[in-house]
Amino acid sequence: MTIDPCIQKNGGQAIRSKETLDSGRHPAVYMSYTTYRTRHVLYDGSQEMSKPKLSNMARELDRDLRVVRQIINRPIEALIERGGLTGPQQSAMQVLVESDGLSLKDLSKELGLAHSTVSGIVDRLEKQGLVKRQTDEADRRLVKLVVTDQVRKFLRETWPALEMHPLAEALRAATPAERQQVVQGVRTLRRLLERGSK
Repeated sequence: MTIDPCIQKNGGQAIRSKETLDSGRHPAVYMSYTTYRTRHVLYDGSQEMSKPKLSNMARELDRDLRVVRQIINRPIEALIERGGLTGPQQSAMQVLVESDGLSLKDLSKELGLAHSTVSGIVDRLEKQGLVKRQTDEADRRLVKLVVTDQVRKFLRETWPALEMHPLAEALRAATPAERQQVVQGVRTLRRLLERGSK
């Protein structure tokens, strides 16, 4: 058996010579000669990831998260496309859905469009049964634009299932271990982001 020249045996214990210890290769722990032969652990002095590597990792993670969001939104986007709404009509619907009703003036302000343009958008949405005009109970002179009951029912009963469908299908196809990894990974990322924003 060939003895490592860097090792001096003393009562079965492995001792590094002073020359070796003063060199750049510091063992992380002192071990018996047999253990040293089978598992030579070295400390290289680098525990933190460099800034360029962190930046690359952050970019890759951001790209992956955007792809995930796109996949999750596919059923909703497909439904909107089938509905045939234009971009401005979609924007108007989004604003009205998130409000308790707005006057035509306020809706125009929210959309950043001319009063006459928004008036035409509302007329087309009203013909499709998506928006209706409602007299304000506090001020009978004021007419508010609100989404119809049909839209509210759709948002309450159908929309959540569309949002959850891709996630539910992916988790259904995953193994228990993969599900746990996904949940733990996302929760860890959320915790790190929340801690960093404080």
